[in-house]
Amino acid sequence: MEPTTLRTVAAPVVVSLEEKRSVFECWLRPVGDETAARAVVEEARSTHWDARHHCSAFVLGPGGSTVRSNDDGEPGGTAGMPMLEALTGAGLTDVVAVVTRWFGGTLLGTGGLVRAYGGAVREAVGQAAILVRQQLQLLQVATTPDLTGRLEHDLRAQDVQILDVLWGAGDVVLLVGVPAERVDQVRGEVARLTSGAGLVDEVGTRWVDLPPGSSG
Repeated sequence: MEPTTLRTVAAPVVVSLEEKRSVFECWLRPVGDETAARAVVEEARSTHWDARHHCSAFVLGPGGSTVRSNDDGEPGGTAGMPMLEALTGAGLTDVVAVVTRWFGGTLLGTGGLVRAYGGAVREAVGQAAILVRQQLQLLQVATTPDLTGRLEHDLRAQDVQILDVLWGAGDVVLLVGVPAERVDQVRGEVARLTSGAGLVDEVGTRWVDLPPGSSG
């Protein structure tokens, strides 16, 4: 069963580390697909044209179903893989990390490279604001104007997300979002609060950003 929650970064982060005069700059960004992830890599390459390496890793999709990494000329397994492990270890998806390296003249060795590339990504993740996104079942709740205020208030009090309120000539439709396992509960609440007059229809799903601090 595909996960219905995911964790990503809320905004881009840039950090720089230095190891034996080599400078490692990490760009950490939220992305929606592989095309966007690769565009960030190319942006880093063109922005920092004077650097020797632009190593990358990205994770996409609920449950991190798509993963890619690239050592970009560093010894195999010393850059992209530890970067990827830093992302997956933090439980992040829909995210790309690019670490640009300016060589400082001293060889770091395999272990040094692994620590530097993975460490740069972990540092960026540590500074990032984490965004939790949840897939919600969309429900259209049709009611009357006189019941709308109480219905909206009570549903919000039960952590039901009110996504839109559509006022018509003689009725009101609330577009609400709830986890799939709570659909029957919400149906029951609407029936209770409207004495059976409220109509509830399932109209699809939507990924919704949860308030800061939520864990999903």
